[in-house]
Amino acid sequence: QVQLVESGGGLVQAGTSLRLSCAASGRTFSPYAMGWFRQAPGKEREFVAAFTWSGRSTYYADSVKGRFTISRDNAKNTVYLQMNSLKPEDTAVYYCASKMTPPLYSPYVGAYDYWGQGTQVTVSS
Repeated sequence: QVQLVESGGGLVQAGTSLRLSCAASGRTFSPYAMGWFRQAPGKEREFVAAFTWSGRSTYYADSVKGRFTISRDNAKNTVYLQMNSLKPEDTAVYYCASKMTPPLYSPYVGAYDYWGQGTQVTVSS
């Protein structure tokens, strides 16, 4: 069993930054990938960014490319999402997720095995 706990959300103004954290615990943690997703009110959960655990490749949704950066701290089993130049359309609940089976990478919600509880990000204009 894997537990994921997100933190770092909040209410910010457009143009500012936030860093989200996702701390993993439980069994020996060795996923194929870690991802960040978000869900705005009335919308489906969508892919934001992902990181392959072994190859260190990163992937981003077009809507956040150049503004968001996914990274990790191996020693802390923690994954981060640095969000810069935030826009009101970035407002959503952000979830981290771990993918415990191959292939290495997927942008699809159903491909991920464990999810955190989510952290709210609200960007005011």
